[in-house]
Amino acid sequence: MSITTTLQDRRAFLKLSVGAAAAAVSAAHSPLSFAQQKPHTLRIGNQKGYLNLLKGRGTLEKRLAPLNVSVSWTEFAAGPVQLEALNVGSIDFGDVGEAPPIFAQAAGAPLAYVAATVARPQSEAVLVPPQSTIRSVADLKGKRIALNKGSNVHYFLVKLLRQHGLQYGDVNLVFLAPADARAAFERASIDAWVIWDPFYAAAQKSLGARVIADATGVVGNRAFYFSSQSYAANHPDVIRIVIDELKKIDQWGQQNRDQLASELAQLWGVPKAVVDVAVQRQQFGTQPITRAILGEQQQIADTFHELGLIPTHLDVLKAAPPNLA
Repeated sequence: MSITTTLQDRRAFLKLSVGAAAAAVSAAHSPLSFAQQKPHTLRIGNQKGYLNLLKGRGTLEKRLAPLNVSVSWTEFAAGPVQLEALNVGSIDFGDVGEAPPIFAQAAGAPLAYVAATVARPQSEAVLVPPQSTIRSVADLKGKRIALNKGSNVHYFLVKLLRQHGLQYGDVNLVFLAPADARAAFERASIDAWVIWDPFYAAAQKSLGARVIADATGVVGNRAFYFSSQSYAANHPDVIRIVIDELKKIDQWGQQNRDQLASELAQLWGVPKAVVDVAVQRQQFGTQPITRAILGEQQQIADTFHELGLIPTHLDVLKAAPPNLA
């Protein structure tokens, strides 16, 4: 063997060695590194809404498959139950309204807000029967008003009353779940009902309910997507993909309102004519969590503390996502 051949062989060996080392370094810093590719299951807790639509399409499973992440789905009847499941470590991701996260954080849940819808103030309102003499917010003074205690509409009513010069004690609240409140509304055993869609739309369509005020200019009425602090910190790539897929559902819904109403009507067991009303006034959009959005949640927390609904002052920023700017 010549000296020239030996040198060529050594150069080839060195080239291969450097290439292998570079590949190893690249793999270690790749978004699909071994640690991230370790198989695990994303456990989603869903209510009957956009997460159900996402589940039905199967696109999330396809997006997560290259990361060796599978998905399990558990349906819940309401946000508070979802958040309790998060608190005990049974789920990693879910969807919820404005109020339940306040109570969950107050109870010590390791909550992380990871995305929010745009404000949807037109989707909740104060309703009165068609024959009612109540014509304005001022006319609510001294009246019996039904609402779900500690809910987004509870906060909405407090803010609405203050905006019109009334105090919380100026009205007589009757705390009822939506189904019971509707029954009381039909019997005229209450004077007004503060409620959200699709119950709001159903009352308009089937009972002829009149709107005294919706939440426009009063509160935001957002929905939120949440995770645990640990899951959001350890799996930001998974969270990004889930939110991206939800944005696609949102964009599709905005462009296909009639089909969205059909799917939601079947999901909710509600007449499509009712869901059409709710969908037509719905605002569409999913966005990152910002300090301004958490500031809105802080106002809710402060109000609930004033009302004695939560025992201590709450710092909502402690539930900020790990990547909050």
